[in-house]
Amino acid sequence: MEIKNPKRFNWSGEFTSSMQKAYADDGFLVIDEFVTTSVCEKLLKQSDKLIDDFNVEAHRVAFSATEQTHAASEYFNKSATDISFFLEEEAVDGSGNLLKKKHHAVNKIGHALHELDPVFSNFSYSSDIKKLARGVGLRKPSMIQSMVICKQPFIGGEVNIHQDSTFLYTEPETCVGFWIALEDATVENGCMWAAAGGHSSSLRYRFRKNGEEMEMITLDGSPMPICDTPLPAPSGTLVILHGRLPHYSAPNRSSESRYAYAMHLIDKNADYLSDNWLQRPKTFETKQL
Repeated sequence: MEIKNPKRFNWSGEFTSSMQKAYADDGFLVIDEFVTTSVCEKLLKQSDKLIDDFNVEAHRVAFSATEQTHAASEYFNKSATDISFFLEEEAVDGSGNLLKKKHHAVNKIGHALHELDPVFSNFSYSSDIKKLARGVGLRKPSMIQSMVICKQPFIGGEVNIHQDSTFLYTEPETCVGFWIALEDATVENGCMWAAAGGHSSSLRYRFRKNGEEMEMITLDGSPMPICDTPLPAPSGTLVILHGRLPHYSAPNRSSESRYAYAMHLIDKNADYLSDNWLQRPKTFETKQL
């Protein structure tokens, strides 16, 4: 497989025509130094504080990105309107006892940080995020989900190849991912890989509710395009991902963690389907981006 190098940009405060072309051609956009070191440190510090306050004894929920067994969990479903914590599979034994210290056991924190945590909320609703959301084609951008992804040293779990629209489906499809490296993401510690141009192919699966159960249904059984482009991201880098772009990240077997903050946006002009896993009651207020 020929390894490709991604185009990289710097943020000047405006979404340029060259950015627009790169996003249209590749299905992703890499913007270096989008976030300052001090902002990354602030978000990392807040992540640590949230984990400090996490009662691991009350919520021993292991999150798996390769087996969607967590989906039926009431805890998982409630995370749509909460700040919930999910553990690395290799951080717990068969009885749910921690094999690692708490701060090295959390796989991710989600899924309403952008609404419920003031530090993440202030960052998520910045004018720069709004400009970029409109730049990639969202006429009425709405933040539907957010999470801190920890990718812990030695045990950071694999995120297998997927398309974000599988999990956050609208008609027409409008899902866009904003992924920010809070720490350096390298090939060694599990940076993302993407199929450049793969967003132009079909959506392969949908993850949806079927009564009280969750199911993954096949829409197109053809193989995913090959993820031939590594997306190493120094701390502060923003990667924008089209909802149909196939991408994945390998396990982290290195000694360095790979914290990132991810937000997923949709267009409120589109129809957000009622069988998506993430559902919020009308009483749950959301801000306008």
